[in-house]
Amino acid sequence: MNKSRIFRALLSAAFLSVVPFLANAQKANWQNLDLKTDSIFGISTEKAYKELLKGKKSTKVIVAVNDGGVEATHEDLKRIMWVNTKEIAGNGKDDDKNGYADDIHGWNFIGGPKESINYETLELTRLVRKNQARFTNTTDANVAEKDKKDWEEFKAQRADLETQLAEAKQGLAGISGFKNALDGVVKKIGKENPTLEDIKNFKPSSEVEGRIQNILINQLANASFKDFYEDQIVEGLEYYTRQAEYNLNIDYDPRAIVGDNPDDSKEKFYGNNDVAGPDAMHGSHVAGIIAADRTNNLGIMGVADNVAIMGVRCTPNGDERDKDVANAIRYAVNNGAKVINMSFGKAYSWDKAVVNEAMKYAASKDVLIVQAAGNENKDIDVENNFPNHKDLDEKTIASWITVGASGPKNDETLKASFSNFGKTQVDVFAPGVQIYSTVPGSKYKNLNGTSMASPVVAGLAGLIRSYYPKLTAAQVKEIIVKSVTKVNHNVSYKKGEDENAETVSVPFSDLCISGGIVNAYEALKLAAAYGGKTTAK
Repeated sequence: MNKSRIFRALLSAAFLSVVPFLANAQKANWQNLDLKTDSIFGISTEKAYKELLKGKKSTKVIVAVNDGGVEATHEDLKRIMWVNTKEIAGNGKDDDKNGYADDIHGWNFIGGPKESINYETLELTRLVRKNQARFTNTTDANVAEKDKKDWEEFKAQRADLETQLAEAKQGLAGISGFKNALDGVVKKIGKENPTLEDIKNFKPSSEVEGRIQNILINQLANASFKDFYEDQIVEGLEYYTRQAEYNLNIDYDPRAIVGDNPDDSKEKFYGNNDVAGPDAMHGSHVAGIIAADRTNNLGIMGVADNVAIMGVRCTPNGDERDKDVANAIRYAVNNGAKVINMSFGKAYSWDKAVVNEAMKYAASKDVLIVQAAGNENKDIDVENNFPNHKDLDEKTIASWITVGASGPKNDETLKASFSNFGKTQVDVFAPGVQIYSTVPGSKYKNLNGTSMASPVVAGLAGLIRSYYPKLTAAQVKEIIVKSVTKVNHNVSYKKGEDENAETVSVPFSDLCISGGIVNAYEALKLAAAYGGKTTAK
């Protein structure tokens, strides 16, 4: 998820421009509610269960979560985790001869013999590092004719990296200063977790303290101080620290941890069986949205009621590598997944061809891929977000859904402010604002992102394939796209991430191919009309 807009808002205009924090404001499971019945623009999942699926039988479907890690022991996930019954847990042997020893719940392609990668560089950083060595001592005056195109591309990438790094360092300094000022106010109040009333009663002794007070009054209208501090200040500090020290640091390279040759895209057998890794927040949240246990009266209820979650770790805190993405797709396909969720993307690609081949392989094996559109509020018809549909065959595209994020209200705010869009590159939109789901430690949390919208659709795809297993991946995509709730009004968003960017109003149909929000109820009705037959459990 891209949190930079929220953090920049806290820092801009000397702390005056803020984004309301809504951690506890949205109803849990709102993504599964019905617009007509509940006045919330969910996907009508619960209505589908009550009116269409009650008493019907289904067959279990494996849904792979290709992500940063899944906590297999979570109270709301442990019953629905995929188990490789062909492996004997803990014996260190590859019992099923698939090339991956002890892959009980999946595989980790960014792990090594002793540990796993947590932080990584951006793809941009890796490209600049690679070409910086290539173009040592090169100038506009002496660059060879055959290298001119690559040289110009390198200069543009280097400039992009330098800009992002400068912004990260500025953001780190700004949020550090904000935190220090905020800590000073809290110390004066004398409570670690002050209430809204405590903040209102505080008597500021400086202009900065007055601004801090105003921000807190705004923020605490919908959240506790503790939630605000942890989710905005602590995470903001960690975000900019991660960017400056790892993501954008050309001297940082953790790949030796894995022990593979990162430049060999044909290499497939590396990694370890730790599907959680050092940070399973993102992947666990995604897994819960798809299929959190609907029978245990705990936490939340996932979209799908009879799927098994396969954890395939391929994304670090940084940009994923194309080699790992391709291998993660092939692993999921070869081990029985019928749906793969990929809540990741990046602005640059090292080896798009190897990912394209994996995509084609998935399509040939009748596997549906669901991908998040990205969180930069950009038109990905124009600006690249990898992987993407561009230069792929129609059969592959027919088995691949790209998802934008929507909010709960059927008004001009329906498009999530952060969500990417694209009239030819994004297929559908789904709920992705303040989605409450599973996180490590058997806990739960609200998160925003197309990363949350994508698993809503992956869950729906799993649900359809579970109740109508004879439908192909291409048919399931067609059903999901055709059955959306059409949005017949304009939506507003800022053109860019800058707080002063122009606000535009456009028809929702300009944002994606389908022109609507996915609807489980209508999708299942259409699946039945396609002639799919249910099978016994």
